Amino acid sequence: MAQALLWAAGGTGFTFAMTTLGAAMVFLFRKELDPRVQRVFLGFAAGVMIAASVWSLLIPAIERAEEQGGVGWIPAAGGFILGILFLYAMDQLVPHIHPGTNVQEGIPSSMKRTSLLVLAVTLHNIPEGMAVGLSFAMAAQQGTGDYWPAMILALGIGIQNFPEGAAVSLPLKQEGASVRRAFIMGSLSGIVEPLFGILAVLIAGFILPYMPWLLSFAAGAMMYVVVEELIPEAHLGEHSNAGTMGVMGGFLLMMVLDVALG
Repeated sequence: MAQALLWAAGGTGFTFAMTTLGAAMVFLFRKELDPRVQRVFLGFAAGVMIAASVWSLLIPAIERAEEQGGVGWIPAAGGFILGILFLYAMDQLVPHIHPGTNVQEGIPSSMKRTSLLVLAVTLHNIPEGMAVGLSFAMAAQQGTGDYWPAMILALGIGIQNFPEGAAVSLPLKQEGASVRRAFIMGSLSGIVEPLFGILAVLIAGFILPYMPWLLSFAAGAMMYVVVEELIPEAHLGEHSNAGTMGVMGGFLLMMVLDVALG
């Protein structure tokens, strides 16, 4: 357990650091990103999360369930549905607002628009942290000492967190936040990843037989984010080719990382 916690802390710490590094782009770019570049970033993040959901979470969940003597698709489907319902509930409860809109979602709140924008991104970072943490927990449970697949997942999530960090801090600056405040808030949008990654390891340690459910739970939550937020935002405007190519590129990269290096 202790070893899994250390690995999960390191993996999610890396993804958080990549978010922070991306947020630091606000010090270099004084103007808002080109909308086409923004769509590529969002699409890329969606592609990475789709591939990670399949190769790093759902397939291992099915394989683990079958190893335990069960029917593979049952925990995969059941956990997937629970993950969707969890993110849907969070979406309805946590006050937030998406970039490019003025419509507040969740419980009504008097928080500033900049805070609501950060909360929107923070919400979809939750399943990413869970996914990385659970991957390290599963590696520890198998007792082989092979943390490479979990490290690949952390690498893929970290890579897509870099443009995500920039996609948070730069719009915040355009909303009127100071450069320093935009950087801090952009960075903090990723702090939930190590928090939920470590929490996932602690939970997994107490309910070992339910690991397939937890893995597919994280996959369902990630796919909810992709369909509800990332893909629609990546295709805003008349020309959506940039967002589409971003999705394809992210999916291809994560697939290659997982299959070729895993």
